[in-house]
Amino acid sequence: MSRYRPPRPAGTPLITPEGEARLRAELHELWHVRRPQVTQSVSEAAAQGDRSENAEYTYGKKMLREIDSRVRFLTKRLEKLKVISEKPSDPNKVYFGAWVTIEDEDGEQSRYRIVGPDELDLKQGLISIDSPLARALVGKPLDAEVRVHTPTGEKTCYIVEIEYP
Repeated sequence: MSRYRPPRPAGTPLITPEGEARLRAELHELWHVRRPQVTQSVSEAAAQGDRSENAEYTYGKKMLREIDSRVRFLTKRLEKLKVISEKPSDPNKVYFGAWVTIEDEDGEQSRYRIVGPDELDLKQGLISIDSPLARALVGKPLDAEVRVHTPTGEKTCYIVEIEYP
């Protein structure tokens, strides 16, 4: 049995201006701060002599590979992304970038923002436009009944508020 895993799809190439700023800040941090620090520690470890038994050297080289891999990914991904900053023509419908407050059948309210897959953070209420909930919400007007197909079954919710930053 091989360890090969096919690459996962990159997702919708959309991003909010805030998300793009976060990715650019991460890229800057990796390239201009972390990588020079790790390079310096690797060169100091290499100067100590035998590299085959030098844990600092081995660990440093591994960290450099990880940083370089992430830098390559971020550089390619940022080239492909389209920043969506303008508000939609109809602010009474749910589109990319909207903050949506929904109410489930039990009367419990939840607030989510529909963002690109690179910005996904459930703790902050950011859901990917590729998620089942976001796909069900997009294009729906205020007070609409929305049916969401989840792994646990179909759920119904109502759009209570739509807000664009």
